[in-house]
Amino acid sequence: MKFTILNRKIHYWGSIIITIPLLIVIGSGILLLLKKDSGWIQPPSAKGLSNSVPELSFQELVTAAKSVEEAQISSWDDIKRIDIQPGKGMAKVMSNNNYEVQVDTQTGQVLQVAYRRSDTIEALHDGTFFHDSIKYLVSLPTGIILFVLLISGVILFIQPYLVKAKRKKRTLTT
Repeated sequence: MKFTILNRKIHYWGSIIITIPLLIVIGSGILLLLKKDSGWIQPPSAKGLSNSVPELSFQELVTAAKSVEEAQISSWDDIKRIDIQPGKGMAKVMSNNNYEVQVDTQTGQVLQVAYRRSDTIEALHDGTFFHDSIKYLVSLPTGIILFVLLISGVILFIQPYLVKAKRKKRTLTT
């Protein structure tokens, strides 16, 4: 089989194989780029009273977050992470059900409660939404195939120019 025909077939079938994974990565990537601009994706950060060293302990932050019914926090096991932002005087307590409770680090007052979609979108983006091994079984092969498509696409783009230059060179020498 000629190289040009093989290159076209690789390009054709590779494109079909990676369509769905690539659409998921591109779509979720676009949403992640906009996460700070959209309260629907990631809640905006509220400001606490002070932008100095937090005065509350972790236990006091969790106690404040427990007061929010939607977050469904009853123990430390229900917390995914705590993000302390001293410059804003606030801590974000993220629950396992993706609710974010923003607590003032000086007073313990709940500043804001919102559903946080960015973590789910990130899980879609890297494939862990479906299963932890998807990044190796789907994302890695998709990346490799995409790299091959890039190379074959460049070859498909350059090839007509090379053929034209070769013809021109032949006509000049004869």
